[in-house]
Amino acid sequence: MGKISTKENKSIYQITREELGYSRAKAADIIAEIEGGKYSYLNDNKLVKFEDGTVAIQSQDVVAMSKAYGKPELRNYYCCHECPIGEIDTPVVSGTSSIHEILVNMAVSLESINAKKVRLMEILADGKVDSDEINDLNKILEELEKISMTVEAIQLWCEKMKIQNS
Repeated sequence: MGKISTKENKSIYQITREELGYSRAKAADIIAEIEGGKYSYLNDNKLVKFEDGTVAIQSQDVVAMSKAYGKPELRNYYCCHECPIGEIDTPVVSGTSSIHEILVNMAVSLESINAKKVRLMEILADGKVDSDEINDLNKILEELEKISMTVEAIQLWCEKMKIQNS
């Protein structure tokens, strides 16, 4: 194992690699083995640049690291914090939630949206949203966002379990 950096303000990519006990060289070797060498361009020198922020990390680099490190949450982090589209459209999934907490949140959100489905149909029936419907639509959209986030959390949790059990 390489020595652990004492640098402050480490990137999530560096923190994740170090938590696994990988040197950059070891991480690059593991990454190079994924999918028949598909990501072998990602060497230890590139990892340094990604980790210290001197080169912007690309989505395919994050995919490689998430696979090599067994950490699918890196993809969610990238989408939410580093991708301009994802910053708008991707919900942040907390990696600390238990499956029970996730499922309770899902049940609450589904029950809430179920209670509002008639109102949603009324709003959408004529194909336009009137000014008196905006507030109700915004509340429904907030619930749909919660459901979306919960679905993402369940998918992430399932992927982590699949990795741990393989």
